[in-house]
Amino acid sequence: MGDTGRARNAVSGQEPTPMPRLALYALVVCALAVAAAVVSFVEGSFLGIVWVLLAGLSSNMAWYYIRRAKVEAQG
Repeated sequence: MGDTGRARNAVSGQEPTPMPRLALYALVVCALAVAAAVVSFVEGSFLGIVWVLLAGLSSNMAWYYIRRAKVEAQG
């Protein structure tokens, strides 16, 4: 009853799909924002809070684009 006839991986040993470009950019922004937050807090500036928020936003964007690519690859 649950078989739709579609194979998940048509070729055995198939390579996983590469990470989407937007997800990669979001991860780079996240890493840079974390580094900027650390530098800001070390210097005693509370501007690091903005960098932490930007890191959280960009990590959520990366997670979204990765999950969206996985769903598109399945169906």
